[in-house]
Amino acid sequence: MKKEVVSMASRIEVTGQLKKAYRQATKGEKSDILETFCNSTGLSRSTARRYLTSQTLGRKKFLRMDRRQNRADKYSPAAKEKLLWLWRVMCMPCGKYLVAARALWVATLEEHGELVLNHSGWTESVRAEVLAMSAATVDRYLKEERGRLRLKGISATKPGALLRNSIKIRKAGDEMEAEPGFFEVDTVAHCGPTLKGEFARTLSLTDVHTGWIHLEALRNNAHVHIRSALDRAFATIPYQVQGLDCDNGSEFINYDVIRWAAGKDIYFTRARPYKKNDQAHVESKNNHVVRRYGFYYRYDTEEERTVLAALWKAVCLKMNYFTATKKPVGWTSDAAGRRKRVYDTPRTPVERLLDAGVLSNEQTQDLLTFRASLNPALLTRDILRFQNTLTGLAKSKTEQMTAVVEKAKSRRLDVQHSGLTVRSDSSFALNLSEAQVDRSRSI
Repeated sequence: MKKEVVSMASRIEVTGQLKKAYRQATKGEKSDILETFCNSTGLSRSTARRYLTSQTLGRKKFLRMDRRQNRADKYSPAAKEKLLWLWRVMCMPCGKYLVAARALWVATLEEHGELVLNHSGWTESVRAEVLAMSAATVDRYLKEERGRLRLKGISATKPGALLRNSIKIRKAGDEMEAEPGFFEVDTVAHCGPTLKGEFARTLSLTDVHTGWIHLEALRNNAHVHIRSALDRAFATIPYQVQGLDCDNGSEFINYDVIRWAAGKDIYFTRARPYKKNDQAHVESKNNHVVRRYGFYYRYDTEEERTVLAALWKAVCLKMNYFTATKKPVGWTSDAAGRRKRVYDTPRTPVERLLDAGVLSNEQTQDLLTFRASLNPALLTRDILRFQNTLTGLAKSKTEQMTAVVEKAKSRRLDVQHSGLTVRSDSSFALNLSEAQVDRSRSI
């Protein structure tokens, strides 16, 4: 039976008693000392030998040196500082996405005068260091600076059973579309802590093939606003929309939207009820784009909807032209035999669109010219400005509503847990006892 290992303090005490004797002992005596050490501490003989011969193990108040920390950093503090600035301007992507879009951002920022050589610490050597950092190094340097806020909202999808059975179902396991133009569409509620009253919503469209995203701010989810937002989206997206895949919400499953799609020759499908993975692409964008940039506050005024619409315009430009994403391309197995997803090289949606070969030469040139005219740092500043405006308009109001909702919830829980209240006055007890006596006599 294996002995229990004693504490570090006990090991230090035993080591101090036996170390000097072990050094001066003969080979046979050392074997006996090792046996005594093992019986006293529960350690193995090899570990005991290290304790008795080491200059550091078993010594009280001795600070061991970690020589790995003494190794000189590969990258300079100036390069780390510029990496942090670039990460913030790119709206804080992970290391793999930052590395994939890094060269494009650096070239564009230099072209627009945001990064100037030999100015504000941006030199040739710093530029080379920033461009040479690996994704793991980027994540390691930025670990302490990552966002700490995780928010959670509520679902506002209500099933539309009227036309549901007449619309084809598209499942998560179905074959992916091989060309751009097929979009998953969904709405996101900006309701704060409660669904009561009227509040703004965001219409989110995501191309399955390219990852192109388009966002529209709505007053509510009435079919009039849904159709108007879809018309604006179709006019803005720089290529033809061929199909829409929605969830089972009544904002999409209604006669007006179905007739609108049929009039535009749009292939219309829906997901299975309560199967969010059928719309994995748009659900991912709802989290990483809509909630990340638009927060979980309640927006229910015209001013807030105006600012939200301006925010989505800037966010869509940044996401489509300067933010790299990766797509799953297959499966493989790791060393333990478990299935593992295989992803392609991260690229921006506009690069995937250009590689698809569905645009004419004129359309391709227009897209490249428009991208060259965009300043990504200016887009980030606009996004931050709109976010600050929205926070100022809605934060206090949302927090007050949250307090009211939590108080009402607490009252409901108290009522549920308290049960029935029984009177304990003497008259009730007397009446109860008399009734019990009468009942016993009758029996």
